[in-house]
Amino acid sequence: MTGLPPVPLYLLAVLALVQGITEFLPISSSGHLDLTWIAYRGLGEVPPEVDPRQQLVLDVAVHVGTLGAVCLYYWHDLAAMLTGLWRLPRGRRDPAARLAGLLILATLPVLVVGYLVKDWLPTIKGDLALIGWTTLGFGIALWIADRSGVTLRRIGDLAAVDALVIGLAQVLALVPGTSRSGITMTAGRLLGMERPEAARFSLLMSIPTIAAAGLFAGMELSEIGSASFSADAVIAAGMAFVAALAAIALMMAWLKRASFLPFVIYRILLGCLLLFLVYSGTLGDWGWQSGL
Repeated sequence: MTGLPPVPLYLLAVLALVQGITEFLPISSSGHLDLTWIAYRGLGEVPPEVDPRQQLVLDVAVHVGTLGAVCLYYWHDLAAMLTGLWRLPRGRRDPAARLAGLLILATLPVLVVGYLVKDWLPTIKGDLALIGWTTLGFGIALWIADRSGVTLRRIGDLAAVDALVIGLAQVLALVPGTSRSGITMTAGRLLGMERPEAARFSLLMSIPTIAAAGLFAGMELSEIGSASFSADAVIAAGMAFVAALAAIALMMAWLKRASFLPFVIYRILLGCLLLFLVYSGTLGDWGWQSGL
């Protein structure tokens, strides 16, 4: 980044690992990124030379890394969908083209609502009490859905209305701590989807969603100054890519034979801890201080 000093390698590693590991697990990557910046600033560990523009660029970079990971993991599905869409004008329909249509439909709500509330979202970013409540509440919601949801349906069984329901649920992920993957998997389980299938649809939904979020962030960068991708950003993106790819593979392997319970337990414990720290006054005046 022109005219700005490099970001410490340890901070790049922490941000990349946090984003890479949490983006696709149902535990909220945005909430964990917020907590990471808050913790480092509250402890005085973020050097003052870390410019707010660098912070935004790094957030974009680690999202690009995770986007690359999910695209690589599901490259076969992506290739099939592109081929299916190419055949549509010729009157040839196939399941992959139908899946592409469902994903587009499921993505539209968050794009529309996200654009409408984009000026409001920064006001709730880094609100520790809010992150605590959403982490706890939607963790419990995932547990209820996972226990009560029947396991009968696969992605091929979804109708347009089902995709829209999951897409509307994704809108809630605009609130920090909700978890985009968590809320969409919760909706999928409530609709009777098998666990791996709910996770697969959620991960495929993440591709257009993360791409759109990266585009919006890039537009914001162009408005606030001459920030560009540097060696720091490339390193962060690469580490996030590796961490995300490993997290996806491990989660999908786990869900083939077990439930969402470990993620639920983690969310409940983290949510309770955050709420205790906030309402006990332990954290004092810690909070989000992006400076943007």
